[in-house]
Formats: sequence, C-alpha cells, structure tokens
Amino acid sequence: MLINLTELFTREGKARDYTVEIDSSQFRIPSGDCQVAEVGPVVLHIENVGDKTLELKGEAQFSLWIPCDRCLEPVECPFHLSIMRTLDLKLTEEERIAALDEQPYVQGYNLDVDQLVRDELLLNLPMKVLCAEDCKGICNRCGANLNHETCGCDRSVPDPRMSVIQDIFKQYKEV
Repeated sequence: MLINLTELFTREGKARDYTVEIDSSQFRIPSGDCQVAEVGPVVLHIENVGDKTLELKGEAQFSLWIPCDRCLEPVECPFHLSIMRTLDLKLTEEERIAALDEQPYVQGYNLDVDQLVRDELLLNLPMKVLCAEDCKGICNRCGANLNHETCGCDRSVPDPRMSVIQDIFKQYKEV
C-alpha cells in the first residue's frame, strides 16, 4: 500500500496517523518465500519535523510460516516490529546512495508500507528457526525426517583427513 506524504508538508509539526493492512500473503526472506500465517494492521504515526524531514514511528504484528533449519517442517514465527525511521525527502537519490541511506520504501513522495515492513522484517529475522530444541533433522542420505521415522542409512562420516591412510589400508588389505 502506498501512502502519499505530500499533505504533511503544509506546515511544520503536522502529524497524521495511519492504519494500513499488509497486502502480501507471503514474504521473501533469504531462505525462500514464507507464507503469512496471521496478520494484523500496521499502525504508523508520521510527523513533519521541518525542512522536508519526517519522523516515522509505527508497529506491525504478524506471523510467518518459516521452515525449520534442520527438518524443513514449517514453524509459525510471530513478529512484533517497532519501526522508527527518519525520512529526509530533500535529498536526491544520488545523495542518499552516497550517504549509504538508501530508502527503497520511499518513491518520490509516496511511502510503500509493504516494502517498509519487508525491510524491517529482514532486520528482525531469527538466526536459526527450529521446530524444537531437540529436532533431529533429516537424513543426509535418503532425506527422511528423523523426527518422525528412522532409516537404515549409514550416517558415519569418515574424517576426510584420514582418506590417504584409508587408501593405504585398502591397498594392502589381505584377501
């Protein structure tokens, strides 16, 4: 959803509250696309602090189905995002890039709320998502989910540094 910010430039100190629904049914994260399990409205408070600069404060609550890092089963992960940004709209795109202050969620005088939430989500993603602390993962040979079934695969992994010695033993092995 786009919010037109031009009405806030009429005078310094002018503020406006917005309640916006997220339009996305899924979010793209580094590990792939995740379905939205539950979504609440994004509540934003935007205030003109002068000189074409806006202070943005907001909150968003939703949850995503993210695959477990060990067994790939979907796990519902709740997020409560607190958003605080300063939008300096007097800078050109080149000046923002030079100052390393890129704002892909601002297009001209429009604020893309979905992109803002996406950017904030990427900053708040957990390092590791597990369905349970004792998740056994999947078999690296046959792909069976070891939480639900067992497989007869040989999971012993020889130390690659010992491969030369193992080759010597195989060469002089008695028949």
